[in-house]
Amino acid sequence: MKIGVVGAGAMGSGIAQVAAQSGHKVYLFDTKSEALKKSETKLLKVLARLVEKEKISQDKANEIHGNISYVNELNAFEDTGMVIEAIVENLDIKKVVFQNLESIVSDSCILATNTSSLSVTSIAGACSKPERVIGVHFFNPAPLMPLVEIIPALQTSKEITNSTRALVDSWKKVTVIAKDTPGFIVNRVARPFYGEAIRILEEGQANIATIDWALTEIGGFRMGPFTLTDFIGHDVNYVVTETVFTAFFYDQRYKPSFSQKRLVEAGRLGRKTGHGFYNYAKDATDNPVAVENKELGEYIVNRVLLMLINEAADALFLNIATAKDLDLAMTKGVNYPKGLLVWANELGIDYVYNGLMDLYEEYHEDRYRPSPILRKMIKTNSKFVIE
Repeated sequence: MKIGVVGAGAMGSGIAQVAAQSGHKVYLFDTKSEALKKSETKLLKVLARLVEKEKISQDKANEIHGNISYVNELNAFEDTGMVIEAIVENLDIKKVVFQNLESIVSDSCILATNTSSLSVTSIAGACSKPERVIGVHFFNPAPLMPLVEIIPALQTSKEITNSTRALVDSWKKVTVIAKDTPGFIVNRVARPFYGEAIRILEEGQANIATIDWALTEIGGFRMGPFTLTDFIGHDVNYVVTETVFTAFFYDQRYKPSFSQKRLVEAGRLGRKTGHGFYNYAKDATDNPVAVENKELGEYIVNRVLLMLINEAADALFLNIATAKDLDLAMTKGVNYPKGLLVWANELGIDYVYNGLMDLYEEYHEDRYRPSPILRKMIKTNSKFVIE
């Protein structure tokens, strides 16, 4: 099958590499010739490093490079079996792209969007054959991150869902099925990792270094929330938070923070600009030092973890995904040390519920309300079944 990819940015280029590594002929499209050149140059550097590390042979590297054609006309997608769009997160622009694609590709071609937070159903609604439109959300960098969220639109046929998942599985990816709701699984469930950490900072209970220390050294997370958002880029992370908050009709659980908004306004976007929550200048002297207090650290981890578990539990309650896919998504998509529902079982459902109620009683804010599924589980003395 020939694969088309729209957008030669970091994500589109990564997806093209994944498909090419699996033996597909890939057409990578961008309107900007400099973006195509940059994509090809970067791929050659990546392949050279893989050869140098003896991960692949030179012949394999040549094959992967040869599988990708860099094109500036959508007509190159005429014979493709699937086209994956990976452009700017703007719904109106995506709709126009999909309408243009429909006039070029065959009736059997699958049209996929790599959107991380926009409505797949809305994109499909702009098409004359909405049943072949589906969300296929990779994580950056696509060649390295194993998880791909498969998101059927309301109109997507079961055949398209099944064939898309089978195809992406054949690319040696871990796939999960998510309902078409804001943030899907990962970008919904992970919001408290950033949001609650920032709330603790804003309350003055700990500085950024202490919170990062607690969640990595005590919590076992690979990166702390402030290091991670600086790495992702606040222009990206804040926009996703704002999008999810708006899309959920301003549910207080997803409320963005002024602290992060001000960073964006100041142009302090993280590592890429040299300043975010942390200052990355070589001679920086204003970065805080972690206060490695065990009691404080455990409080921070417990508060963030309770909020994460509650979000995962509520996603299960609302049938966003299966328990197995929810835990897979968080371990494979954002490298959590264990699945949140497994973690809840280990802590005890009553412990999680009572901890959330303590927070609710302290703050009287709707963000701390426990999911109804937790109350039901306490009544039946049950645990999450993950299979």
